[in-house]
Amino acid sequence: MPKISACIISFNEEKKIEACLQSLQPVVDEIIVVDSLSGDNTREIAAKYTDKIYQQKFLGHVEQKNLAVSKASHDWILSLDCDERLSDQLQDSIKHIKDNLPSYDAYKMPRKTFYVYRWLNHCWYPDKKVRLFNKHQARWGGTNPHDKVLVDSDNIMELKGDILHYSFDSISAHIQTLDKFTDIGAREILNKGKRVNLFSPLLHAKWTFFRLYILRLGFLDGFAGLVVSMLSFMHVFVKYSKVIFYQRSNKRSQK
Repeated sequence: MPKISACIISFNEEKKIEACLQSLQPVVDEIIVVDSLSGDNTREIAAKYTDKIYQQKFLGHVEQKNLAVSKASHDWILSLDCDERLSDQLQDSIKHIKDNLPSYDAYKMPRKTFYVYRWLNHCWYPDKKVRLFNKHQARWGGTNPHDKVLVDSDNIMELKGDILHYSFDSISAHIQTLDKFTDIGAREILNKGKRVNLFSPLLHAKWTFFRLYILRLGFLDGFAGLVVSMLSFMHVFVKYSKVIFYQRSNKRSQK
């Protein structure tokens, strides 16, 4: 039977990492944790589940997750964030296919988000993610902070059951993350040399709101759906606005 390595990155996740690791235990053969120098009890909690804990100053989401994969003893990787866990159904799905893992190069699964007080059944769902993969056929890529698994083939199977994502406990937490992630996203846009003009912030933001609230039926998620769609609008608007401000600040400093 192929063996699976769970790969986790962490930073000050003492409130959520234990539930994540508990959900992984029934289906994986080892757990790898790469911690970004946490100042709370994250490492102590993780040590109850694994002795393979590595300390690394944060390199970026993509880089940190690939580092965790490089520490894995086994070819098959199951990767979760600390605020995620496997549902019972998803655990059963993984157990069911574990003997035949090499039949595919990777496996994707839907992710359902719990936002402040309720599950989001529309605007951020099903949000399918590849999280179980052969490390010789796939790797972490994408644009920080929105990392994703890049698979070398289309030989991907979808599993039943959800990744349960316990995202933001409050609107304040969402806004704090928005500020941090828009900084990272804006710098990635600059590094990649993408074209941005004065219309970019509003055009991209309007499309994001329309896609989540109308096309993805976010209005059926009640007030939480409206808040998520509006803050997603703000996220995109602020990210592209920061790009413009960075560009203008750089031009001014060069004069």
